[in-house]
Amino acid sequence: MKRTVILIFLSALIASCGARRKSNTSQTSSKQLGVVSEKSDNKFKVPVINTPSQYISFFKAVAINEMHLYGIPASITLAQGILESGSGKGRLARQANNHFGIKCHTWNGEKIYHDDDKAQECFRKYKDPKSSYRDHSEFLANRKRYSGLFKLKITDYKGWAKGLRKAGYATDPKYPKKLISIIERYELYKYDKKSKKKRSKNKKSSQIIVKRHVVQKGDTLYSISKLYNTTVDDIKKQNNLNSIELSIGQQLKIPTN
Repeated sequence: MKRTVILIFLSALIASCGARRKSNTSQTSSKQLGVVSEKSDNKFKVPVINTPSQYISFFKAVAINEMHLYGIPASITLAQGILESGSGKGRLARQANNHFGIKCHTWNGEKIYHDDDKAQECFRKYKDPKSSYRDHSEFLANRKRYSGLFKLKITDYKGWAKGLRKAGYATDPKYPKKLISIIERYELYKYDKKSKKKRSKNKKSSQIIVKRHVVQKGDTLYSISKLYNTTVDDIKKQNNLNSIELSIGQQLKIPTN
């Protein structure tokens, strides 16, 4: 009788250890895959998204904000996000928060490897989707080959879609048609509007004061706009700039209220 009890106890103990070992193994696998937990960023939690409409509802505010800061149509940003990330359900979006399929290039941050044009290509990995949206804006704004796009009207989503393909953003010849189709199907063009700043009724308080800034190494229109609490669009207008390219020593007039 005692022997039977001992055998039952030992069997239960072995089974318990096996289950614990299996659980630890599954946790290790999850870490190796590089799964990004929503809990890792308390400021920007992404809900479960199953459709393009849900994706648009959640990310439209982010895209509009990027448009006001960088001058990239919100419709283009949203359409690219939907197409490149599969409405947030693709592997790069789920495991690396990469919603735009941006490859490593000169990237110094975390990375993930994924089959694309070639096997196991290097892609950028972000702490949250919002960081992916910001990097997408800077990726386009700080590269010379995309500078021609910023000469287009903010409402010219067709020109932007064709220009992205022509500049080499995607290798798919149907890329522009796909973006335009998404924009028109979900009426994303309605988000492409310039920001309207409220003007004070008091003439003295609304008077624009112009400061001067000499461009230093590493300066961008975005960094300068943040320094003086203004916008990229306002600096471009004040200096009659048709692109975002700057040269060291260049003097810029900075409008401030």
